[in-house]
Amino acid sequence: MIGILAALLVLVPVLALADGAGRATVIDGDTLEIGGERYVLDGIDAPESGQLCRLDGEPWRCGQGAADALAGRIGRRPVTCRELGRDRSRRVVARCTVAGEDLGEWLLANGWAVARTLYAYEYSRAEQGAKSARRGIWAGEFELPWEWRRWLDRCSGFHSSSPTSCS
Repeated sequence: MIGILAALLVLVPVLALADGAGRATVIDGDTLEIGGERYVLDGIDAPESGQLCRLDGEPWRCGQGAADALAGRIGRRPVTCRELGRDRSRRVVARCTVAGEDLGEWLLANGWAVARTLYAYEYSRAEQGAKSARRGIWAGEFELPWEWRRWLDRCSGFHSSSPTSCS
């Protein structure tokens, strides 16, 4: 009995470590860091920091735009993240809020991310609103973030900003 209690006392703090609250640093449009722990926002995918999109025929740094929008929304306010699991890269997947507002939903509603609909059906309405209003990345043309990463992996060393230019 004492051994079981001792094991529980050791495990409980470890299990709670991935939940976080405090001042957040924006790593990219869907990743935050709080107290040295990185949190990937659940159910969404934002353009990567180096990803280019097209707006009025011109390239623009939509990935940087997503990160800047998220940083602007958070400001200096504390962020609370609740771990939901780990992805296949063992990163913490979480729902994060600021002043009670779901940051993933905010990014979708403002067009700075796309829903990973396999995982987040409840976000589809927010995404559709941004798409209809042509907010954020929906104002121009873009590659889905997961397609852009796949292209980047396949075409490393090939100098282009578009997945369509590497076979």
